[in-house]
Formats: sequence, structure tokens, C-alpha cells
Amino acid sequence: MATQADVRRIAMKFPGVEEGVDKFAFSVPVKGKLKGFVWVWMERVTPKKPKVANPGVIAARVANVAQRDLMIAAEPVKFFTEPHYAGFPAVLVRLKAVTAADLKILIAEAWRCQAPPDLSTTQP
Repeated sequence: MATQADVRRIAMKFPGVEEGVDKFAFSVPVKGKLKGFVWVWMERVTPKKPKVANPGVIAARVANVAQRDLMIAAEPVKFFTEPHYAGFPAVLVRLKAVTAADLKILIAEAWRCQAPPDLSTTQP
């Protein structure tokens, strides 16, 4: 079982990573703009009320929607999506269903999807 502490530890090892100030999220600067690659899932718990952070689930960027769909089909206990992410290349990950080793691979790929070329060749 992985935790947010595992996510933070792994994500912060990559070059250029910045942690969000107001929520659990990790980004990398690209042409002066921060591009998120891992963040906490904001879940709609009550209809017509604001979404709330679900600390047991993260969203992670993937290369494309097809990759996301393959991940979900292969391991639906670990990965899922919701209508908010329709057409968006990110997968939702249940932390209790993945290991820290799973996260290392997932976060590295998410970082690679967003990092500019000058950083992506220097990954840890």
C-alpha cells in the first residue's frame, strides 16, 4: 500500500519539480508555466457541492487516453477514471492498491509526459 508520503518522496526526486502550495500536487515548469503531472483527486462527494480532496487517490498524467484505457482494463483495482477526465490523458490511482515500486514507474512516466526536453534527459 502506497501513501501520499511515498508520492511526495518519489515526485520530488525529479528535476524541476515544484509542490503545490494550496493542495497536494506536483508540477514542472514548461516555458514559464507550471504543468501538473501528479495531483490529488478532487472528488464530488455531494451533488451541487464543491469537490473535496480524496487523499487515497491521485491523478497521474499518461501519454494519451488510449494508454489510460489500457491501464484501467488491465488493472481496474489499481486504476480508474471518471467523467471529468473524459478525453484527458490522466489516470486515477487508488493508493491502497499500488506499491511504492508501482508509483516509481507511474510517476516517472507522468513526469516525462510533462517535462521539457532539457529536463527529461536528466531524470534520476
